[in-house]
Amino acid sequence: MKLVLVRHGESIWNRDNLFTGWTDVGLSDIGKKEAIEVGKMLKIKSYDFDICYTSYLKRAIQTLNYILYEMDREWLPVVKTWKLNERHYGALQGLNKSEVAKKFGLEQVMLWRRSYAIKPPALNEDDARNPILQDMYREEDKNELPLTECLADTFDRVIPYYNSEIIPKIMDGKRVLIVSHGNSLRALMKYIENISDTDIIDVNVPTGIPLIYEFDSNLKIIGKEILHRNVEPSFP
Repeated sequence: MKLVLVRHGESIWNRDNLFTGWTDVGLSDIGKKEAIEVGKMLKIKSYDFDICYTSYLKRAIQTLNYILYEMDREWLPVVKTWKLNERHYGALQGLNKSEVAKKFGLEQVMLWRRSYAIKPPALNEDDARNPILQDMYREEDKNELPLTECLADTFDRVIPYYNSEIIPKIMDGKRVLIVSHGNSLRALMKYIENISDTDIIDVNVPTGIPLIYEFDSNLKIIGKEILHRNVEPSFP
């Protein structure tokens, strides 16, 4: 049994060095090329899927669409869920990372970005960026939608969804592709590989690099493969 994880291609805000979080921005030209290359790599390697999962955010959705186009699998069922959204960066969203570091200090910014349990400053409830006020979340439980998150918060929404919705598909023999975001995938990797709260800080998930887990019948990892492009990822 295999599970394939892919972080979306470079977004326009990745390119511009801005905190993105739940801001719904699309792929850059480089990001589109990365997504297309992922699809080509998976097809060359003879991967196939039965069901796909992604977030509500267009950079992940667009990446999945490019992948499926290249694999000639656009007909596959796709499940979209906010539970696989990127970590919510609160009031930092839209701000330049370098400018924030100058204002608050690099040490503080790195705590916000990389620590497991420290949240960035929250949005005000009347902020237009509050997901309660956005159409894409109009059918969701408003009490569950965050104004900011740390990685621990992301873990606490991603993993219950993974256990309830995705693991049963894997156990049923379905070949699953998840196209998501750096922090939601870090949460999955932490759970799947039992990575400690301390060690997960140093795990970075590059854009457009497929990570493949192979499991035995008890969901114990028996194989792990990274399909490299011309970058050096820092998967553990």
